[in-house]
Amino acid sequence: MAEESETPVELNVSPQKVCFIVVKAREYDAKVEPVDSEPDSSPADDQEREVLEDFASDATLDELRAAIDGLNEDELVDLIALVWVGRGDFGKEEWAEARALADERHRRHSADYLAGIPTLGDYLEEGLAEIGYSCDEFDAEHL
Repeated sequence: MAEESETPVELNVSPQKVCFIVVKAREYDAKVEPVDSEPDSSPADDQEREVLEDFASDATLDELRAAIDGLNEDELVDLIALVWVGRGDFGKEEWAEARALADERHRRHSADYLAGIPTLGDYLEEGLAEIGYSCDEFDAEHL
């Protein structure tokens, strides 16, 4: 029985794609309201805090949504189920149930739903770990 629990759940989405979305979600989660509505012309002048400030021209959210929108339906259903597993709504043994519910509730606005979840990256990474995968094997710069 112990061997069965160590076997990772079969995914329709590659762990590498999920880890890429984890990186993008964390970049987005790190954003804060701008201190100054007009950024300085030189990053050295503002101590590079502009990187963390959420300006309208910042493409971080667009990149996260594009990564999610680039998934096919089966991959998207897995991504939503991973969030729920990572959040603790379901366990590894309930993967099929989580996936069925995600499939039932999946709609065109899934990118908005997922991007609106605080700590999305953490939930995805915890969900991956729960079902037997890790982002440790992927170099963040090469995702």
